[in-house]
Amino acid sequence: MLFGTCQILVFPEYLPYNIFMNTNITAKYLQFLRKSNHYTQDTLAKKLNISRQAVSKWETGTTLPDLEVLLKLSKLYGITINDILEPRIYPQKIIDFEQIATIPENELREALKHFDTASVVTALMGASPQTNDLIEKLFPDIDFAIERNKIGRIRIETVENMQNQIISMINLQAIP
Repeated sequence: MLFGTCQILVFPEYLPYNIFMNTNITAKYLQFLRKSNHYTQDTLAKKLNISRQAVSKWETGTTLPDLEVLLKLSKLYGITINDILEPRIYPQKIIDFEQIATIPENELREALKHFDTASVVTALMGASPQTNDLIEKLFPDIDFAIERNKIGRIRIETVENMQNQIISMINLQAIP
C-alpha cells in the first residue's frame, strides 16, 4: 500500500457538514506543540505523569491522549482541547489544493502517505486535470479510474474537507 492508514472519527453533531478528524494531523500537531515548547518526549511524559511511550504513540498516530491528559496538555500549552484535536494550521506553503503542484514531488509524496488511497482519490475528484495527472504520475501503481468508480458519487463538502486535510498536512510539515 502506498498510502498510510487514516483513522477518521465522525462527530454526529457535524454530520450534515461532513467534518472529519484526521488523527495523523493531530499526531503531527502534538509533536509540533511539544517541540515548539522545547520538551523532549521524556520531559513531557514526566510533566504529565505518563510514559514516554505514550507520548510516542500520540505522535505516530497510533493512539490519542485520553481526556484527562488532553486537559493537562491544553493547560500546559494554553490552548483548548478542541485546538489540539482539530488544529487550525495556518498556511506556510499553500492555501489552495491546486497549489500542491508547487510542492516538490518528494515532499508531496511524503504528505500524501498520511492518507489512504480513497482519501486522496476523493480529494482529486474536485481537482483540475493537471493536479490529477501530477498525483497519478507520483503513484503509477494505483489505478485511479478504478478507485474513482469504487467511490462513486460524493458530496462536494466531502471532497473539500479531504482537500483541506491534505493542505493542513502539507502546511504542518512545512513548520520548522
